[in-house]
Amino acid sequence: MTLNPKYMHRHFLLHKPYGYLSQFIYQLKRKKRLLGELYDFPEGTMAIGRLDEDSEGLLLLTTDGKVSEQIRSKKVDKEYYVQVDGVITPEAIEQIKKGVEIGFNGTKYTTKPCEAFIVNEIPDFGPRGKKIRDERHGPTSWASITVNEGKFRQVRKMTAAVGFPTLRLVRIRIGNVHLNDLQAGEVKEIMNFE
Repeated sequence: MTLNPKYMHRHFLLHKPYGYLSQFIYQLKRKKRLLGELYDFPEGTMAIGRLDEDSEGLLLLTTDGKVSEQIRSKKVDKEYYVQVDGVITPEAIEQIKKGVEIGFNGTKYTTKPCEAFIVNEIPDFGPRGKKIRDERHGPTSWASITVNEGKFRQVRKMTAAVGFPTLRLVRIRIGNVHLNDLQAGEVKEIMNFE
Protein backbone atom coordinates (compact mmCIF):
# COMPACT_ATOMS: atom_id res chain seq x y z
CA MET A 1 0.00 0.00 0.00
CA THR A 2 1.43 3.39 -1.00
CA LEU A 3 0.59 6.47 1.06
CA ASN A 4 -0.75 9.47 -0.76
CA PRO A 5 1.92 12.21 -0.40
CA LYS A 6 -0.90 14.68 0.19
CA TYR A 7 -1.52 13.02 3.59
CA MET A 8 2.07 12.49 4.66
CA HIS A 9 3.26 14.70 7.48
CA ARG A 10 6.37 16.83 7.13
CA HIS A 11 8.96 17.71 9.78
CA PHE A 12 11.58 20.45 9.94
CA LEU A 13 14.56 21.58 11.99
CA LEU A 14 15.15 25.32 12.19
CA HIS A 15 17.95 27.33 13.74
CA LYS A 16 15.73 30.19 14.90
CA PRO A 17 17.66 33.43 14.73
CA TYR A 18 17.48 36.23 17.27
CA GLY A 19 14.57 38.62 16.69
CA TYR A 20 12.00 36.19 15.25
CA LEU A 21 8.78 35.06 16.91
CA SER A 22 8.14 31.30 17.06
CA GLN A 23 4.89 31.69 15.13
CA PHE A 24 3.47 32.29 11.67
CA ILE A 25 0.74 34.84 12.48
CA TYR A 26 0.95 37.96 14.65
CA GLN A 27 -2.30 39.85 15.22
CA LEU A 28 -1.01 43.03 16.88
CA LYS A 29 -0.17 46.16 14.89
CA ARG A 30 3.55 46.28 15.67
CA LYS A 31 5.59 44.64 12.89
CA LYS A 32 7.33 41.43 13.95
CA ARG A 33 9.52 38.95 12.09
CA LEU A 34 7.80 35.57 11.75
CA LEU A 35 8.91 32.03 10.86
CA GLY A 36 7.23 32.13 7.44
CA GLU A 37 9.82 34.72 6.35
CA LEU A 38 12.59 32.13 6.72
CA TYR A 39 11.21 29.29 4.58
CA ASP A 40 8.19 28.31 2.49
CA PHE A 41 6.67 25.92 5.03
CA PRO A 42 3.64 23.87 3.91
CA GLU A 43 0.17 24.83 5.10
CA GLY A 44 -0.58 23.47 8.57
CA THR A 45 3.01 23.65 9.82
CA MET A 46 3.30 24.42 13.54
CA ALA A 47 6.23 25.14 15.82
CA ILE A 48 6.69 22.52 18.53
CA GLY A 49 7.01 24.64 21.63
CA ARG A 50 8.57 28.05 21.29
CA LEU A 51 11.60 30.20 21.78
CA ASP A 52 11.24 33.82 22.86
CA GLU A 53 11.93 36.56 20.33
CA ASP A 54 15.33 37.20 21.92
CA SER A 55 16.25 33.50 22.16
CA GLU A 56 17.93 31.44 19.44
CA GLY A 57 18.57 27.88 18.44
CA LEU A 58 16.82 24.64 17.67
CA LEU A 59 13.12 24.83 16.89
CA LEU A 60 11.24 21.80 15.59
CA LEU A 61 8.28 22.25 13.25
CA THR A 62 5.76 19.72 12.02
CA THR A 63 2.43 19.27 10.30
CA ASP A 64 1.58 16.45 12.77
CA GLY A 65 -0.18 17.58 15.97
CA LYS A 66 0.38 14.20 17.67
CA VAL A 67 4.15 14.49 17.24
CA SER A 68 4.00 18.04 18.56
CA GLU A 69 2.20 16.88 21.72
CA GLN A 70 4.72 14.06 22.33
CA ILE A 71 7.76 16.34 22.03
CA ARG A 72 6.30 19.07 24.25
CA SER A 73 5.76 16.53 27.05
CA LYS A 74 7.86 16.55 30.20
CA LYS A 75 9.49 13.29 29.05
CA VAL A 76 11.64 15.13 26.49
CA ASP A 77 14.74 17.05 27.63
CA LYS A 78 15.58 20.47 26.21
CA GLU A 79 19.22 21.61 26.48
CA TYR A 80 20.23 25.27 26.36
CA TYR A 81 23.58 27.01 26.24
CA VAL A 82 23.36 30.28 28.13
CA GLN A 83 25.82 33.14 28.12
CA VAL A 84 25.57 34.86 31.48
CA ASP A 85 26.73 38.13 32.97
CA GLY A 86 29.82 37.36 35.05
CA VAL A 87 31.83 34.20 35.59
CA ILE A 88 29.33 31.63 36.79
CA THR A 89 30.47 29.65 39.83
CA PRO A 90 30.25 25.93 40.60
CA GLU A 91 28.04 26.88 43.57
CA ALA A 92 25.56 28.64 41.28
CA ILE A 93 25.51 25.60 38.98
CA GLU A 94 24.75 23.34 41.98
CA GLN A 95 21.85 25.60 43.00
CA ILE A 96 20.43 25.45 39.47
CA LYS A 97 20.78 21.64 39.46
CA LYS A 98 18.88 21.28 42.75
CA GLY A 99 16.11 23.74 41.79
CA VAL A 100 15.70 27.46 42.36
CA GLU A 101 12.74 29.64 43.21
CA ILE A 102 11.41 31.72 40.32
CA GLY A 103 8.25 33.72 39.70
CA PHE A 104 5.62 32.11 37.49
CA ASN A 105 2.09 33.42 36.86
CA GLY A 106 2.36 35.77 39.83
CA THR A 107 3.39 33.08 42.30
CA LYS A 108 6.66 31.56 43.48
CA TYR A 109 7.69 28.29 41.88
CA THR A 110 10.66 26.02 42.62
CA THR A 111 12.12 24.52 39.47
CA LYS A 112 12.56 20.76 39.25
CA PRO A 113 16.06 19.32 39.58
CA CYS A 114 17.89 19.45 36.26
CA GLU A 115 21.26 18.92 34.61
CA ALA A 116 23.68 21.85 34.44
CA PHE A 117 27.39 22.42 33.97
CA ILE A 118 29.87 25.15 33.13
CA VAL A 119 30.84 25.29 29.45
CA ASN A 120 34.57 26.04 29.37
CA GLU A 121 34.97 26.48 25.62
CA ILE A 122 33.10 29.41 24.09
CA PRO A 123 30.56 27.98 21.62
CA ASP A 124 30.68 29.19 18.03
CA PHE A 125 27.10 30.12 17.24
CA GLY A 126 28.19 32.99 15.02
CA PRO A 127 27.29 36.59 15.66
CA ARG A 128 23.88 37.40 17.02
CA GLY A 129 21.53 39.72 15.12
CA LYS A 130 21.93 42.32 17.86
CA LYS A 131 25.20 42.87 19.71
CA ILE A 132 25.05 41.73 23.31
CA ARG A 133 27.67 44.05 24.75
CA ASP A 134 31.44 44.44 24.78
CA GLU A 135 34.23 43.57 27.18
CA ARG A 136 34.12 46.97 28.91
CA HIS A 137 31.06 45.78 30.81
CA GLY A 138 32.91 42.89 32.47
CA PRO A 139 33.36 39.18 31.81
CA THR A 140 30.75 36.71 30.64
CA SER A 141 30.66 32.92 30.78
CA TRP A 142 28.65 30.02 29.37
CA ALA A 143 26.70 27.20 31.01
CA SER A 144 24.59 24.30 29.80
CA ILE A 145 21.17 23.79 31.39
CA THR A 146 18.92 20.84 30.51
CA VAL A 147 15.29 20.94 31.64
CA ASN A 148 12.20 18.89 30.87
CA GLU A 149 9.68 21.47 31.99
CA GLY A 150 9.03 24.72 30.23
CA LYS A 151 7.75 27.55 32.39
CA PHE A 152 7.70 31.02 30.78
CA ARG A 153 11.31 32.26 30.35
CA GLN A 154 12.35 29.60 32.87
CA VAL A 155 16.05 29.23 32.01
CA ARG A 156 16.55 33.02 32.07
CA LYS A 157 14.82 33.20 35.46
CA MET A 158 16.94 30.33 36.79
CA THR A 159 20.27 32.01 36.00
CA ALA A 160 19.02 35.33 37.36
CA ALA A 161 17.92 33.60 40.58
CA VAL A 162 21.53 32.57 41.26
CA GLY A 163 22.95 36.00 40.44
CA PHE A 164 24.00 35.49 36.80
CA PRO A 165 21.49 37.07 34.39
CA THR A 166 21.28 35.51 30.94
CA LEU A 167 22.66 37.60 28.08
CA ARG A 168 22.20 35.06 25.29
CA LEU A 169 20.21 31.83 25.19
CA VAL A 170 20.61 29.17 22.49
CA ARG A 171 18.68 25.88 22.53
CA ILE A 172 21.02 23.18 21.24
CA ARG A 173 19.03 19.98 21.77
CA ILE A 174 15.48 18.65 22.04
CA GLY A 175 15.48 14.97 23.04
CA ASN A 176 17.85 13.24 20.59
CA VAL A 177 17.71 16.03 18.00
CA HIS A 178 20.71 18.38 17.99
CA LEU A 179 21.26 21.81 16.47
CA ASN A 180 24.64 20.63 15.15
CA ASP A 181 25.93 22.84 12.35
CA LEU A 182 22.67 24.50 11.26
CA GLN A 183 23.35 28.20 10.78
CA ALA A 184 20.99 30.92 12.04
CA GLY A 185 17.93 31.01 9.78
CA GLU A 186 18.71 27.65 8.14
CA VAL A 187 15.92 25.07 7.76
CA LYS A 188 16.35 21.34 7.16
CA GLU A 189 13.50 18.97 6.30
CA ILE A 190 13.81 15.53 7.92
CA MET A 191 11.83 12.27 7.81
CA ASN A 192 11.20 12.12 11.61
CA PHE A 193 12.53 13.44 14.90
CA GLU A 194 14.37 10.28 16.05
